[in-house]
Parts: sequence; structure tokens; C-alpha cells
Amino acid sequence: MGVFDIIGPVMIGPSSSHTAGAARIGLLARHILKSEPTAVKIIFYGSFAKTYRGHGTDRAIVAGLLGYGADNPAIRNAFSLATEKKLPVNIETSEKEMLHPNTVKLELTGIDGKKMEIVGVSLGGGKVSICEINGFAADVRGEEYTLLMVYNDQRGVVAVVSSLLSEKDINISRMRVFRKGKHQEAVMIIDTDSEVPDDVVQKINSLEIMSVVIAIDPL
Repeated sequence: MGVFDIIGPVMIGPSSSHTAGAARIGLLARHILKSEPTAVKIIFYGSFAKTYRGHGTDRAIVAGLLGYGADNPAIRNAFSLATEKKLPVNIETSEKEMLHPNTVKLELTGIDGKKMEIVGVSLGGGKVSICEINGFAADVRGEEYTLLMVYNDQRGVVAVVSSLLSEKDINISRMRVFRKGKHQEAVMIIDTDSEVPDDVVQKINSLEIMSVVIAIDPL
């Protein structure tokens, strides 16, 4: 256990879970969208829904979506910054029970028109997990270099992607694969010890079965 597991991250307060964690969720969502957001709908659940105003969770999420980290004073002025950037923000709460009390869903539209639904949870101490992307189970924490792929489930896909990474001496630290069913849409999430070069990302993206390939840097 490190010192930040005890006292939490360097941040703009008041809460590591409800403020710092929220900012990281927003920032991770921005990285996954791979675009400047042009519209966002935020839906808070559980504890987030009850306390988001007092803890500044809404401001932190918006600041993260604008590209600001948990330690940036811009969090305090997130809504005015969003107005300046002409980013409309719609906030709702839901009484639906979720697996984690600190849960938020972000419905995002990017500058290129791409739409994404991202569900994130704040785990405490500033640590977070993006646990759902466009309806797929996921676990993206922003702590390592991460490659996220959505593709049509077929035999040999994992081997092909692993081989392309191995050719560049990129070590895989963790891999998770989720699928809706045999030969249906699937998600592969690979954490690596080093950055995946653009040419490798492009090679993977050029595979006919791939629909989405996103390289995410650690926050």
C-alpha cells in the first residue's frame, strides 16, 4: 500500500471519491471518446445522486471532460468554462440501484458526431474504473497504457493482436475479453507496460473485423 492509498491524491477537494475520482472519470471518458465533446448528459446514481452538488461531483466531471485533472483549480469554474466552449451539459439523477454507490453514466457526443455511453465508478482514494462502454462490460482505470478494441468475435483475434504487440516488444500486463455471444460483438482490453505506437494501432484498426480501436494513455 502506498501513501496515496492512505491519504488520497493531490486534488481540488473536498472528496477523493466524489471530486478527484469524478474528475478522473471525466478525463478518462474524454480519452475514450478521442474527441472534443460537444454535448454531454450526466446521470448520477446512488451516493453520487444524493451528494453531487455539495461535493462538486458535477463540476469535477465536467472539468475532466474539458481536459482538466483532479488537481486543477479549473474544477471550481467548470460550468463557466463549459459555457465558454459552448458545451451543453444536462444533469439528471436516477434511483436505479447499481453495483457501486458512486456510479455515473455519461452520454457523450464528440466533435465528429460520434456518440458514446460510458459508465464509470469512483472506487475511493481517487481511483476509478470505466466499467461499461456502449453497453459492454469493461474495466479501464487509466493507470497503464490501455488498448481498447471492439470487434466481431472470431477465432484467432487475440493471437493476431498479441502477435502485433510482440513484434514491437510491447509487454502485456493484463488482458480482458468480453463478448455478447459467440461470433457476436466483443470487446478486448489490453493493458501494456509501454505505449502502443500509432503504426501498431493502425495495423490493428485495419483488420476487417475491427470496428473500434482506441489507445488510452495513463492519466
